[in-house]
Amino acid sequence: MNHLVVATRNKGKILEINALLAGLVDRISGAGDYVDFPETIEDGATFEENALKKAREAVLFTGLPALADDSGLVVDALDGRPGVFSARYAGEGAGDTANNARLLEECRDIPSDRRQAAFVCVLAFVTPEGVEKLFTGRVAGRILTAARGEGGFGYDPLFLVDGFERSMAELTLAEKNGVSHRAWAFMKFREYLETME
Repeated sequence: MNHLVVATRNKGKILEINALLAGLVDRISGAGDYVDFPETIEDGATFEENALKKAREAVLFTGLPALADDSGLVVDALDGRPGVFSARYAGEGAGDTANNARLLEECRDIPSDRRQAAFVCVLAFVTPEGVEKLFTGRVAGRILTAARGEGGFGYDPLFLVDGFERSMAELTLAEKNGVSHRAWAFMKFREYLETME
């Protein structure tokens, strides 16, 4: 593929995607590379709806194949919350500290054997020709009663990764990239691109 636009202004994410798709995409640009790139209102009820909406708007704006993702934390005992509201769980503009505090408060009376959760990432790939594909990655774990670890971001310090018995924030970057929900979704997308080529 010659050129792919990724519907994000996060330069770190663009660098990560360049590495993940090396050899398959010649050029990757992000929302920050364009003047007046639209800010998508993420009002979907699911990760799939939000990711598709972002990718469709990026295609309309650039005329290029586009990739967008939506991801978050799903806690079984909270009926899937925070879900699509993961980034703003404690309110619009809330940061990681406030979001984590709200999650701990909501999970306070949930016993440890009922704290199952998963990080979910949905990638949407949309082309100007109307192709629309979704790729989902997830990593299972449990919600801790207190934060552990200094790495990562978001809910990483509260998420005990199945099979590691360490929080996501206690994993090395290489370990995290090997098991993360985003890594799984991108692995599936990469396989799809390889079959396209």
